[in-house]
Amino acid sequence: MQPETDAPLASLTTLRLGGPARRLHTATTTDAVLATVRAADEQGIPLLVLGGGSNLVVGDDGFPGDVLRIATTGLRVDGTDVSVEAGVPWDDVVTAAVAAGLSGIECLAGIPGSAGATPVQNVGAYGQEVAETIASVEVYDRTERAPRTLTAAECGFTYRHSVFKGDDRYVVLRVRFRLRDDAGRSAPIRYAELARTLGVEPGERVPVEAARAAVLGLRRGKGMVLDPADHDTWSAGSFFTNPILTHDAFADLTARAARHLGPDVTPPRYPSGADHVKTSAAWLIERAGFPKGYGQGRARISTKHTLALTNRGRASTEDLLSLAREVRDGVHATFGVTLINEPVLINAKL
Repeated sequence: MQPETDAPLASLTTLRLGGPARRLHTATTTDAVLATVRAADEQGIPLLVLGGGSNLVVGDDGFPGDVLRIATTGLRVDGTDVSVEAGVPWDDVVTAAVAAGLSGIECLAGIPGSAGATPVQNVGAYGQEVAETIASVEVYDRTERAPRTLTAAECGFTYRHSVFKGDDRYVVLRVRFRLRDDAGRSAPIRYAELARTLGVEPGERVPVEAARAAVLGLRRGKGMVLDPADHDTWSAGSFFTNPILTHDAFADLTARAARHLGPDVTPPRYPSGADHVKTSAAWLIERAGFPKGYGQGRARISTKHTLALTNRGRASTEDLLSLAREVRDGVHATFGVTLINEPVLINAKL
């Protein structure tokens, strides 16, 4: 495995942004992954682990160290257990599970990136998230300098977060999912938009393939299925997470919305534990004055999906971050809510 020097990273991310890596290693086996990580640690070289590049914003100056691109392969279905190497494209995992008639991840179809990245941010969409089905995650522990297997509980999953996010201690090697065999039926449909698309009530089940197909259709309509010819898909997916607020903070948001939009307008609210409420980042962004297609430069809000910030071609990372700051600050000025970025920023600051 010969590393590439001064290797461009933009082509390895879905945003198509970012400067070069000092060296780029592409590992197709677990042994090669371990060798690269150990060598970097022993030599004190900064290391960035890269999967599908779908949740990264790489700075224009690139990464001043080694980048390890994990390209391992291997997917095994054993009853309701699905074991997958970190480098396998995530949608291949969903496709295999659906083909086996297993439920639990069918609503996560079409999400770009690698399987090993899904535990990092607890990937979720359309009423499902991987934390519900992950049985264990095999990792290399850079602190202990040894492989480990973490249970789902040890992964510390919360909304779009885990022990892996924002901490480079663990390198994900493979993930084991425990799905359900419900005679080819999906998990109960939780997401209202998906239920309407399928023509069922929330809580009903449909064939897993029907759920997957409906999700793919919805995602394509929002520019969330990769298409090189469609600049609306040149994004990192949803750039901001949905805010989770205390009841007092949500009451303040409601009051601000009434003053700004009128007394009959109230923000969306969804339960999030006993002490918090989740609201919609897209709702806040649109009503703070940032509609679909907003922007004049090379980075703009998607014309199909308010939460996606897109590279319209020849954008720089700073172009994208400037737009993100404008949206974040505008939402805060209008509603008093600070939006949090979902992608990981590498050698870049919002």
